[in-house]
Parts: sequence; structure tokens; C-alpha cells
Amino acid sequence: MPETGARPRLSLIEAIIPVASLIVLVGASYYLFRDGGAKGPNQVAMVVATMIAVLIGCWRGHTLHEMSDAAVASVSSGLGAVFILFAVGALIGTWAMSGTLVAMVFYGLQILSPSSFYVTAAAIAAVISLGIGSSWTVAGTIGIGLMGIAQAMDLDPAITAGAIISGAYFGDTVSPLSDSANLAAGVGNVNLYSHIRRTGLLSAGALGIALIVFWRLGGGRDLDPSFKLAILDSDFHVSLWLFLPLVLVVALALFKVRPFTTIFLGALAGGLIAVIVAPGRVQAFADADQHVPDWLAQVKGVWLALASGYVSTTGHAMVDQLATRGGMESMLDTIWLVMAAFAFGGVAEKIGVLDRLIEPIVAAARSTGSLVAMLVVSILATSIATADQYLAIVLPGRMFRRAFEDRGQPPVLLTSSVGAAATPSSALIPWNSCGAYLAATLGVATLSYAPYAIFNFANPLLAIGAAYLGARTLQGRRLGSQG
Repeated sequence: MPETGARPRLSLIEAIIPVASLIVLVGASYYLFRDGGAKGPNQVAMVVATMIAVLIGCWRGHTLHEMSDAAVASVSSGLGAVFILFAVGALIGTWAMSGTLVAMVFYGLQILSPSSFYVTAAAIAAVISLGIGSSWTVAGTIGIGLMGIAQAMDLDPAITAGAIISGAYFGDTVSPLSDSANLAAGVGNVNLYSHIRRTGLLSAGALGIALIVFWRLGGGRDLDPSFKLAILDSDFHVSLWLFLPLVLVVALALFKVRPFTTIFLGALAGGLIAVIVAPGRVQAFADADQHVPDWLAQVKGVWLALASGYVSTTGHAMVDQLATRGGMESMLDTIWLVMAAFAFGGVAEKIGVLDRLIEPIVAAARSTGSLVAMLVVSILATSIATADQYLAIVLPGRMFRRAFEDRGQPPVLLTSSVGAAATPSSALIPWNSCGAYLAATLGVATLSYAPYAIFNFANPLLAIGAAYLGARTLQGRRLGSQG
């Protein structure tokens, strides 16, 4: 068998086929099954697309063994996201049982106004994400509470999710604590704060556009929440003590404790608070008919909430719908999707799909504006093919670095364009680990919230527009000086 480097390159058509198959199959799944596609049909589509990529790889001389190894290595690289998904499911379960979610809704109904809820939700998510640098942590904590408040206010869940995601990804793009911002700066060996200054200008503009849109969208009519507040308080005896798990998570995130550890400790804290403030609720959930010591029943109740989620049985439909959720089990469909997507990405990268697709895109760039536009297209193609935000930062960034140097463009233009496109756009792709995580955490399908994730598609467009405008401004100055 010849060496990998000696194998003939894929033709452009051969490189397009696996990615086109993926898009067509997942699109067909959403058309046929709607939101139910995430329960299995989307995963089947990913597996079939992977097999198509494998067949093309075999045609080009790759062995099944090496493609299998590539798929396994890719899935292994995504295990961090898998464990975070498990932790978020566990956190939602114990926070539902302890009353932490109910407390967030209880106080949110008193503080927030339905008429300005969307813009307020985006602003809250942006401020917190800027402080902790993690869109996933924001979505898995404050985001869940904001979704609950929107539900109690009878507001549109898709718009609410879009507002939360817009704010959360603003911080993830420009915070010095964000791993994606640090990675984007590293692609061009640019000082982090130089990168953030330029990216921040683009992102501030995109967030401003998003806030204006959410302000125009408004929300619901301002209503008297006293009846709903009374129901929530009577069923869960709301107090500020219920916010301790949330305070712990935010504190750990500020100290840059790893996301899985932060979120899972928050889940355990939720279980502990439940045992302290509502032992009867925990014991009833654990099945009081089983003859075990009280302390063991408490352990069982928390264990069940971590594993399978909490089921509320207050008899009030609003409360039961709000507090019945979570558990690691609730994340299994999403985890299956993420693993299938990473397997596809591993095979696609191994057989050279990404290189073959990106090379002609790089060559097609003629001006500074078109160079940035082609970079954004390459980032989207990589994010679609690999389902990985980090690969969407690194691979196109490295491949376009030489092109930026050859055209005399500063490295910060490369890194800011990568950061503005790769991080936000990952939330818009259903099978990307980010899109899948957000859909599972917020309970809204990716394609449902995507039209309202204003920041996430405004930021890449602003990056392209700024590059075209900057190039024309520079050209105009040169012509003026010659005149």
C-alpha cells in the first residue's frame, strides 16, 4: 500500500460529495421529522454521510483501519464536550428539584418586564459571559433560568433562546477569559489584547444590532405576576438560599475552574441544597414506599435527579412544566449526535476533504474584502464538516495565514476575522457540538432559534463588511495622495 502522502488528491467533486450528502440528509431529516429529528433521524443521517466519506476514502486508497482510527481519534477529542453535556443535564435535574430554577423564575418575574424581556435577556447574558468567558456556562445556568422566566411570561422560546445565545457568544468572542478568543489570537501569534481590541469593535457593533432588534421585537404585555408568584412560592418556598448553587458556579467560572468540574460541582450543590431546604420533596421523589433509612432516601432522590432528572408533581401545570426536566439521561440524544458528527469530521479530515475544499477558496480571494469573505466561507465549511468550533478556528486560520502575509495584511485582521466568524457561527449548525449543546440545554431546536441569534450571524457579516470598507477607504486615501 502506498504512503498516505503519495495517494492521489481528491477531486473537488469527490470532496464536495460527503459534505453535500451531510447537508442534504440532515435537511431531509428536519423536513420529515421536524424537531423530532434530534431523537435519532439526524444521527442516522450523520452515520450515512460518514459511510459515504469512507467509500470515497477507499476509492482513493485509504484503508478502513486508518479511517476508523481517524474517526475514533476525532470522537475522543470531543469527549470533553460529552462530559460537559452530562454535567449540564445533572445540574438541571438537581436545580429543578432544589427550587433553584423556580427561584430564578420567581425573582425574574418581579424584576423583569415582559415588554423588554428579550433585550434584557441578551444584555444579562452578555455581561455575565464577558465576565466568565464561557457561552456554555452562561447557557447552562443563567440561560436555563431566563428560559423559565420566558415560559412563565408566555413569551416565544425561540426568540428567548436567540437573545440568550446572542449575549452569551458576545462574551465568548471578546472576553480575555475565553478559550476560543485565546485560540484565535494564537492562530496568528497576535497579542491577546490587540486581538480583543479589534474583535471587540466588530462584536460591539454586532451586539448593538442584536439589542436593537430584540428591543424592536419587544415581548409580551406587562401583566400582574402576583398569582404566578403565589403558586411558585407555595410549592417551593422560595428564598435567596436557593441561589447558592448559581453563586458557586459563577465563582468557580471566574476562577477559571474547568467547565465540567464547575458545572458538576454546581449540580452536587443543587442536590445538597435540596436535601437541606426540602428533604420531604427529595424523599418523596425517591419513592417513599421503599423501606430505606431517611438519609439513604435523600441520597437516592439526589442520585435520581442527577441521572434521570426531576419530575415535579405539585398539581400546578405551570410549576410542573417548569420543574420537570434535566438529568444526564436527557442529554443522550445530543451526545449521540455529537459523537456521530465528530466521527464524520475525523474521516473527512483524514481523506483530505477539508484541504481540497479550502484551497480553491483561498485561491479565489483577490482583494482584502474577498480574502476575509473567503476566510469566513472556509470557517463555515469547516464547522459544517467537522462539527468542531476549535477546528473551525485552527484549520482555516492556518491555511489563510500565508495568504494574509502575501497580501501585506496585519495578522490581527486574520485573527479578528477568525474570532468573529468561527465562535458565533458554531451555534447555528445543528450537528456542531455548540449547536447541539445549546439546543439540548435551552430546549429549543437549533434551526428554530437560529433566525433570532442575531449576534451570531451579524458578527461574521460585519467582519466581511469592515474588510471591504477598510480596503476601499485605504484605496481612496492612496488615490487622494496621488492627486
